[in-house]
Amino acid sequence: MKLWRTILLLLIIAVIAAFAWHWLAADPGYLQLRMRGTTIETSVVVAITCLLLLWAVLTACWHLLRWPFRYWNHSVQRRGRERLAGGLTAFVEGEYAQAERSLAKAASHEAFRTPALLVLARAAHERGAEDRAKQALDDVGASGARAADTLRARFLIENGRNAEALALLKTNAAANTLSLRGWRLLIDSALAAGDTQAALDALRALARSQSLTSETQATLETRVLAAALAAAPDAPKLNVLWSGASRAQRRRPELIAAFARCAAALGQTLAAMDEIESAERREWSEELAVCYGDLGSAELPARTRKAEGWRAIAPNSAALLTTIGRLYTQQSLWAKAEEPLERALAIAESPAAWEALGDCHKGEGDAATANTCYANALHISRGEPTTPVGARLPRGPVDTRPLAFEERSEHGVPRLPGVK
Repeated sequence: MKLWRTILLLLIIAVIAAFAWHWLAADPGYLQLRMRGTTIETSVVVAITCLLLLWAVLTACWHLLRWPFRYWNHSVQRRGRERLAGGLTAFVEGEYAQAERSLAKAASHEAFRTPALLVLARAAHERGAEDRAKQALDDVGASGARAADTLRARFLIENGRNAEALALLKTNAAANTLSLRGWRLLIDSALAAGDTQAALDALRALARSQSLTSETQATLETRVLAAALAAAPDAPKLNVLWSGASRAQRRRPELIAAFARCAAALGQTLAAMDEIESAERREWSEELAVCYGDLGSAELPARTRKAEGWRAIAPNSAALLTTIGRLYTQQSLWAKAEEPLERALAIAESPAAWEALGDCHKGEGDAATANTCYANALHISRGEPTTPVGARLPRGPVDTRPLAFEERSEHGVPRLPGVK
């Protein structure tokens, strides 16, 4: 298609040139130029041709005169690019002093000044030269002011000065000059400073930008909402946050656990139980099985019956077995608590299971075994080997084989375990 357009354009030009030639040939015009006794007579066509030739000669002379300056300017630009590239390479390799030197030279070129100073500030910060980093950021011009403020906030966060970083980022957010990276830093600093409302506001702004992948956005949402739910000061605020979450968000185990723990702490144990039980009916979650045992001392018998019923769903879940043992322990049913706890430890050791088993032995008056269990909980948390504790019940070794239970399809038809 492009070729046909070119051919058509050439034909139009040829036709126009032919008509113009015939028009000029009939009357080429007459031009007379007299100056200081000198007279020049010629046709208009020749005069125009001479002017065009003169313009071409003058243009060529101008380019020849400019050539040394252009060559020098290109050489300067090339050296600037080489210094910037060398500085970036040195920065990535961790040679921060060398990076500073190269980037300082690159910053002398106006075209590379902003990126060179920003990376220079980062290099100075990495090697602990905070004054040098601050000076580099102060030298960044207006075109890079937003990036410079973002980098300042990042340095403050890395130095543990989250409140100062949050104040700086809030000021830029109010002025609508905050970059996308700045919004993420605002979330980090707000969560570190305990300002969950600021983090929620920043999360909404970041979601509107659609700059993150769906997975990254979901992870960030979970982190912020979990912190906001955990920090809810009262039941009404907690319920507003929970009802304001989307349906997909209310199905995430991390958020359900955060809501349940806070609800139980605020006296809404039944609401916490209902959310966990509904979620476990939809899809089994080890995290929620652990959370079910963290709801305090309310509704212990009902929670214990529900947790025992879940053993048909997840017979070899160490998290569930630990929760069952903890629920029995909270009711001082020491003998009932030992079996699920010993089975949980045989499947996968955890500090919570050892601690709960220690509480059982302590409740039964066996202080020595209880101390060994507590020590094992500490060893597990440190990644150290544990000390074996023999089962005191006469039932022999703990059987960790999968328990037999019936699986059914979504249509209620029995099927073999593991068959889809």
